[in-house]
Amino acid sequence: MLRPRRALRLPAVAGGSPLAPAAAGLLALCLVLAGCGSQLDPATVAQTGAGGLSGGTVTGAEGVAADGSIPGTTGGTGSTGTTGSTGTTGGTGGTTGGAGGDTPGGTEGSGGNAADGGVDAGSCDGFKNSTGITDKTIVIGNAADISGPVPGLFESSQDAVKAYVAYFNANSDICGRKLELRTYDSRADAAADQQNYTKGCDETFAMVGSMSAFDSGGAGVAEGCGLPDIRSAAVTADRYACDTCFGAQSTKATEFQNAVADFVKKNHPSAAGKGAMTYVKAGAASENAAYQSDALTKRGLKIIYDGGIDVTEFNYSPYVQQMKDKGVEYVQMIASTAQFVRLAQAMKQQGFDPEVFMLDPTAYNAEFLSSGGSDVEGTTVFINFTPFEEAASNEEVQLYLNWLQQVKPGATPTFFGLFSWSAARLFVQQSIALGGKLTRASLVDSLKKVDDWTANGMHAPQHVGAKRTGDCWRFLEVKGGKFVPVGGTKYTCSGTTTVG
Repeated sequence: MLRPRRALRLPAVAGGSPLAPAAAGLLALCLVLAGCGSQLDPATVAQTGAGGLSGGTVTGAEGVAADGSIPGTTGGTGSTGTTGSTGTTGGTGGTTGGAGGDTPGGTEGSGGNAADGGVDAGSCDGFKNSTGITDKTIVIGNAADISGPVPGLFESSQDAVKAYVAYFNANSDICGRKLELRTYDSRADAAADQQNYTKGCDETFAMVGSMSAFDSGGAGVAEGCGLPDIRSAAVTADRYACDTCFGAQSTKATEFQNAVADFVKKNHPSAAGKGAMTYVKAGAASENAAYQSDALTKRGLKIIYDGGIDVTEFNYSPYVQQMKDKGVEYVQMIASTAQFVRLAQAMKQQGFDPEVFMLDPTAYNAEFLSSGGSDVEGTTVFINFTPFEEAASNEEVQLYLNWLQQVKPGATPTFFGLFSWSAARLFVQQSIALGGKLTRASLVDSLKKVDDWTANGMHAPQHVGAKRTGDCWRFLEVKGGKFVPVGGTKYTCSGTTTVG
């Protein structure tokens, strides 16, 4: 997991705080933030945070047709799914679901991908309209970095919520009310995030699936008005501390999963004692590298090389030579896609072939494969979600991919979008279960009790209410230009190590 870097300062807004990214897959944010005011190549910056695989279909996702439809599913015609500044309408499609699902205020149940989650619906008796709730609609909002220094940075998160709203409205309702989506652009700017959440307090019942690089701005506003905020993930310390804010991808800044170290010790024991931690000197990367090295060491690995690389440095050969001279066999890097590829290319040029080259979920994207080519063959990536190549075996991932194409043909799915879909799923299931008891306060109280949330197996268990780092991870390896499972398709759940 990524850790806070206190030296970094956000724009001056109420409640602003230093960046404190807490999920390994959110590393891209650190690089984006540093890059906006540095000499970092804009093309390099634009690659960060992309995640996912590109194109109208997902590479290797068997069962997903070219138009995004999924053979074997049934459903009616979608009704109007979203409204707002960038509203859209739902298309055809849908799916049938069974019983079970995610129970409110507790651990996740089993079965079913119905739009209502398959949960036991609470009685609608006494249901009251309030801010964002009318006789016909429940208004939710989503704030994501759409414009700004890196256009479209987290547009996939907003697209995912649009997709879920269209899917839900085509198949279900909450006590007779459909969902209405208001969209906001946080522009990778804390002040914009603050403004969006000020509007959200007045216009919406809850914010759902939001994702922003500078998410501290709206934290105090959300908590101040009691606005439930179920995000893709919280990025800053202020957002993490917000009492009404939760992440579908749960994180805690002082925890790092043991699965990575355990994978190395089990599968590459000779490399476990010859590790290297390298990172780009941008944002929180330097301090995060120290934290991760500490966690890996506590779990039994030995780090014999630690080296930072300036963001303006394009010659990685000296760093590769240093690792080669020290006999490094395990290399872990904190950077973005462009830097990952650059290091891989330098290693190939120098004839340096470590036993393991380990990267976080930031590397899970088509650009890494296409730009890296044969140089990234054999790279290992740790993830906490079902990869899109396995969509045919995961009905919830199929729903995300299908409805994403319904609302925005050709859109690229990403792991940020996946967790935003999960956030929307969580909002709906909690709201339906509460029924007539649904209020902002009751929703927040219910969310605090949610544990082991997987969105029907879409991702590894997340400790949403406790806001702790999930300890279940699995691994992919690049083979033949594709991401393929290594060590099986099941998650390794071996706890976390506290550092810092």
